[in-house]
Amino acid sequence: MLPADAMPSHSIPALSGPIAFIGGGNMASAIIGGLLRQGLAPDQIEVVEPFEAARAQLLDQYAVVARDAAGPDLARARLVVWAVKPQTFKDAARQVKPHARDPLHLSVAAGIRSDSIAAWLGSDRVVRCMPNTPALVGKGMTALFARAGASTADRAQAEAVIATTGQHLWVRNEADLDAVTALSGSGPAYVFFFLEAMIDAGVQMGLTREQAHQLAVGTFVGASELARASNDPPEVLRQRVTSKGGTTYAAITALEEDRVKESFIRALRAARRRAAELGDEFGA
Repeated sequence: MLPADAMPSHSIPALSGPIAFIGGGNMASAIIGGLLRQGLAPDQIEVVEPFEAARAQLLDQYAVVARDAAGPDLARARLVVWAVKPQTFKDAARQVKPHARDPLHLSVAAGIRSDSIAAWLGSDRVVRCMPNTPALVGKGMTALFARAGASTADRAQAEAVIATTGQHLWVRNEADLDAVTALSGSGPAYVFFFLEAMIDAGVQMGLTREQAHQLAVGTFVGASELARASNDPPEVLRQRVTSKGGTTYAAITALEEDRVKESFIRALRAARRRAAELGDEFGA
């Protein structure tokens, strides 16, 4: 896996359209919002979204063109972003292929391998990526993989799009995206899970839910920023606040007795297995 490459917005290549999105859900919305913040005009973005309510929301929020089905207008797209569910990708590709004139294809669909995407679309210009939901607030973490048919310029264009949503890194091996899916793609849910537990514990110990929420979320934000700013690994940072015989020591000891770390690692392995299964189940 290549080192993380968090590029500030002023250093990314100039974004250019037209860009088409197949699927207009949360992840598409996050990327569209980032593109518009970076100066791409709304009329340079077209979305194919079959659900009327989602199309209306896109029009209201971003003023982009939103259609219910693929059509000849897709021929002008230089980049197609695939933001569809894995189980609908193949059918969507069949509908788009006749109208796509060899654009760069950027997929954010979990599990669907680039071999399948290239076969369905008849193009080797494919970049796969795995973003996560903090992209909605510009704090996403995305890993990307490029097929051999994607040029240096294609990679730069993919980076330019993804960098509008937060940080990114490249992986050398496509199989690593299954681990990325388990770690960072699904990762926000793990954070929310622990936040739920911390908030519930705070309420049980007498705090109001609002107080517990503010304390728990603020702690996660602060600890994450400390981990980002520090050269020390998380283990060392944890040890610095875990004095033997103290309150933190009591909490960590209880977690260790319940084998929480082992259970958590097992959970991530289950997520990685499911990511691989999606490729087998819905791929070519």
